[in-house]
Amino acid sequence: MRIILTVTCCLGIASLAVANQNNNQNNNNQYKKKGGGNAQQQQVMAPQTGKKFKTTAGAGGNVQNFQQQNTGTQFKHNKFGAQTNTTANLNSSKSNKFKATGQTGGQLNTSAANTTFNKTKNVNMNKNLTVNKNFKFQKKQFNLQTNNKQYVINKYKTVNFNQNYKIAGANKWHGSKYSVFVNYHPQWHDTWWWNWHHPHVVFIYGGWYYWDNSYWYPAWGYAPDSVYYVDAPIYASSPAEDPAQVVANVQSALQEQGYYQGDIDGVLGPQTRAALAEYQSAQGIEPTGLVDEPTLETLGMA
Repeated sequence: MRIILTVTCCLGIASLAVANQNNNQNNNNQYKKKGGGNAQQQQVMAPQTGKKFKTTAGAGGNVQNFQQQNTGTQFKHNKFGAQTNTTANLNSSKSNKFKATGQTGGQLNTSAANTTFNKTKNVNMNKNLTVNKNFKFQKKQFNLQTNNKQYVINKYKTVNFNQNYKIAGANKWHGSKYSVFVNYHPQWHDTWWWNWHHPHVVFIYGGWYYWDNSYWYPAWGYAPDSVYYVDAPIYASSPAEDPAQVVANVQSALQEQGYYQGDIDGVLGPQTRAALAEYQSAQGIEPTGLVDEPTLETLGMA
């Protein structure tokens, strides 16, 4: 009987001890779950690939930090609010000319002074493209060798007479002052006919020119051996200015403005015509490549 009582007491004491241990474990688990209102923090270390991300939760939320190896891009973001700042630093092996600034966008330098356009291989930076309508070019009397026919024959290519010849592109030039070029066609007459119909005829570098209504024209047929280097009218304000002097002054004016680099010889050759066309384009007038009234007006020579 005593033995049975002793075994029973031992079993009761053991049961009380196990119950007390379970009760303490439950109390500890409940305390950890409540946590006293403090936020639980968790850090996760990702493989080092080069980016940083930081996400911040609101009150009582979790905070997570993701750290990766720096490659130049950073983001900061609030989970429960608007994006506060985003800065892109795009540093790579290639040059990047676009730099983002501020919080809302980027700035791009589009100043024309920093932009270069190579339109031609040889650009004369001394060109003066400013037009002064009140400017008067000081005309000069050049000492030209207009009687030296051989000079221009050796230097320039001559043109042949063609009674059906029309100035190329003239039909596209707009304005009454270009009608003389649209309507021009070469005429062939003998010496007597030219002298009878036109009192002003001059000899310039192997060719004869007649004056008619503010223009000098080639007098084809005036002399059988005449030579010409352009078959087109040449504008002049009066017959006192022969075509060679007019062209020489045009060459001088274009040279001063940086368009013409050749000799001032009074011959309307290819280089002079190219300089004229370039100047005319810059002034917004028809690029005829010829000595016309609108060109002389812009040069202050009309």
